[in-house]
Amino acid sequence: MSAELVYEKRHGHSARLALSPALVLKADDQAHAARTMWNLLHAWWQMMPKDKRTLANADAAIRQARKDIDFLAALPAQAAQAVLKTYAQAWKNCWDGRADAPNFKGRLRTVMSVDIPQGRDLNITRVHRRWGMVNIPKIGRVRFHWTKNLPVGKHANAENRITGARLVKDALGWHIAFRVQTLEATPGPHTGPEVGIDAGVNIPLALSDGNHQDHCLPAKTADGTADRDKWLNPNEKAKLLRLEQRAARRKQYRKPGEHTSNRLHRTYDQIAELRAKAKRRALDWQHKTTSEIAAKYSVIVVEDLNITNMVKSAKGTDEEPGKNVAQKSGLNRSISQEAWGRTVTMLTYKTARHGGTVHKVPAPGTSQRCSMCGFTTPGSRESQAVFVCKNPDCGWSGNADHNAGRNILHLYRMGLALIPAAGRAVARRARRVKPATAR
Repeated sequence: MSAELVYEKRHGHSARLALSPALVLKADDQAHAARTMWNLLHAWWQMMPKDKRTLANADAAIRQARKDIDFLAALPAQAAQAVLKTYAQAWKNCWDGRADAPNFKGRLRTVMSVDIPQGRDLNITRVHRRWGMVNIPKIGRVRFHWTKNLPVGKHANAENRITGARLVKDALGWHIAFRVQTLEATPGPHTGPEVGIDAGVNIPLALSDGNHQDHCLPAKTADGTADRDKWLNPNEKAKLLRLEQRAARRKQYRKPGEHTSNRLHRTYDQIAELRAKAKRRALDWQHKTTSEIAAKYSVIVVEDLNITNMVKSAKGTDEEPGKNVAQKSGLNRSISQEAWGRTVTMLTYKTARHGGTVHKVPAPGTSQRCSMCGFTTPGSRESQAVFVCKNPDCGWSGNADHNAGRNILHLYRMGLALIPAAGRAVARRARRVKPATAR
């Protein structure tokens, strides 16, 4: 059967912008104006009667606000319309049960971002191998790092084009994320093997065939504790330690209720920059590893983990205090750093692009069961890394994570795969719908 062509929208083409200090201030003003526009729109929505909450009335309110409040003029008119569209979609997601109700956006806890809804306004050109130029409304022509080929110039057409972009600011500065619409072939059935994956801390991804994926970095420090800064090189770790000590010293001299000094703010920004650099390296490893796995295997089986419960604190209450609180806290940090949920999300959409599937199986018992004889005997899990079957007729020993990966694949082959999350949501909505009564 010939492959069908489908349109696919992707949000993965992100590049760092090279902005001068003056242009950074302009981008910041746009982001603050967009956040203020959201808050004004939310206040208007709460005050208006239900019969007056229409897109036409909201659009008129936005236009009037841009006339009455001067600093809102820093935000382009199309970006203001994008705020309205995003706000309406937020309520739709809430009504469909996919998210909570939208709320006010705080200045400090909100990611600074500006939407550019129309791709024709960008006018992207490639300067040379490493740099490109993009036009940002009310900012001007800006250079950005060219890291991936984009459908621009003679390569752009109705089927492959850039439909818009979004400016996002993090600790490393301003970035632009291009929305690219491409026409791609529907993948055929994947012919690769099946594999079970056990997500862990010492071995991030342990595969049932023994092809484990590791960070190739020390997971622990010299004293045996978990290394929370393993993605930084020794010089960066030393710099981070100096900055944290400097911040602690400067914080001692701040009186209660006194504003944070500019020097302390600068130290916090340098710490956040190093943390963001480590996070980007971890995300890069995650993308490359999941792409390799998705291209190789046709069926990927993972555990259905409740990560929220796994990272709960063990401190307990005053009446019933917890045990081994410090050890549990370190384990929680290690689990959060591995981002198991994001790994499953990446595997899901990347495997679908290759024609494969991702399935989840129940997690209980996968670490205690022997993958060779199938028996679960007490004490077989001798340590975090070693599994030795206590069954006298078996006695198999091996890596504990490898054993869990084989058990995960065995559960799928036994037909114990769970319904995907999307399917469960559809089933719940179907159960809530009451049948129409006959008249």
